[in-house]
Amino acid sequence: MKELGLISKLPINRFTDFGAYLALSSGEELLLPKGYLTGEEKEGDELEVFVYTDSEDRPVAVTQKPLALLDEFAVLEAKEVTSFGAFMDWGLPKDLFVPKAEMGKNMEVGEKYLVKVCVDYKTNRLIGVSKYKDFLRLAPLDWEAGKELEGVVFEETELGFKVLIDDEYEGLLYKNEVFQPLRLGEKRKVYIKKNREDGKLDLQLLAPGRVKYDEGSEKILGILEEKGFLQLHDKSAPEMIQEQLGMSKKHFKQCIGQLYKAKMIQIEPDGIRLNASN
Repeated sequence: MKELGLISKLPINRFTDFGAYLALSSGEELLLPKGYLTGEEKEGDELEVFVYTDSEDRPVAVTQKPLALLDEFAVLEAKEVTSFGAFMDWGLPKDLFVPKAEMGKNMEVGEKYLVKVCVDYKTNRLIGVSKYKDFLRLAPLDWEAGKELEGVVFEETELGFKVLIDDEYEGLLYKNEVFQPLRLGEKRKVYIKKNREDGKLDLQLLAPGRVKYDEGSEKILGILEEKGFLQLHDKSAPEMIQEQLGMSKKHFKQCIGQLYKAKMIQIEPDGIRLNASN
């Protein structure tokens, strides 16, 4: 079935008490359960649906879109882990199953992992594969330092944060160069620091040419670049500064003074804001 794992526009053939049967390109029919109908549809209408298999491995259509389509990657949370595999939350009623043999590492409930949606050709159903390295390629040789890319943060290690670029390439943001919160699964703009001989990329969050400040200032700047505003100022209680930033009030005042002199921030009565010109 060529529609499996994809978003397709399919016409309504007929209605039943259970929902609507949609016409596949093969001439067969596929059920769209009644819960996905508004009641305003009529025969011949084309509906945009996602096609996968239900809990009994029967092909079915839904109007929801999963976090990843066939042959796409996504960072998914493990909802249940068994001796034969893990069930991942991918935004649909039926979880995506990652067989034990397709796990890159042992999974734990509540943790997030990079997973690619694939077809198990033995059962003709969609499965997840977390052995992501099998699908990656070496970064192009002509990608030079400073090139801007967009990537998905997918794993935290002792060295730093792994980033997936274009569903094909792997890069690393070194932890000692990251001064802002990163969440697994979020997309971030990154820049090549070094295109390594092993085909992987050393990355940085700073645009080429931007002045790098001391660690405390970079941490504040990183939060402001993400949120725009930080409700702390030179009159804030030391305990509040320590709790939010992990630094002393003295160090905080030195940092915002440095950023203010560099015209990176505005200091307002109730907090600090990233300068609009940056």
